[in-house]
Amino acid sequence: MARPRQFDETTAIEAAAAVFRQRGYNATSVDHLVEATGVHRGSLYGAFGSKHGLFARVLEHGTADRDEQLDLLLVALLELAPTDERLRARARAVIQDLGTAPDELGRRLLARARVQDIDDEGEKT
Repeated sequence: MARPRQFDETTAIEAAAAVFRQRGYNATSVDHLVEATGVHRGSLYGAFGSKHGLFARVLEHGTADRDEQLDLLLVALLELAPTDERLRARARAVIQDLGTAPDELGRRLLARARVQDIDDEGEKT
């Protein structure tokens, strides 16, 4: 008989989301996730299957803060969607659910890259 989970899945997903937003997918290690969530490695794998599985759940779970959700979406689009059809489809669904316009994603990308001083014509302001 399997042991009951000793952690709150929603809390773990939200903690993982913060790490993925800050570091991106590729720069986030399972050790980072273990530290942030307080969940043992085996329990993370048992609940989510892999780091990729956890990220997919993070993207699916979303967040109440629109900028945070856009940051997660950008991580998905830039790092995973080019080679992962299922995540690309999920990213499309998030874009539709948020009603996100391409220019909004572009502005958020520039903000994440800390080059917010670029105007719509590509000129530095």
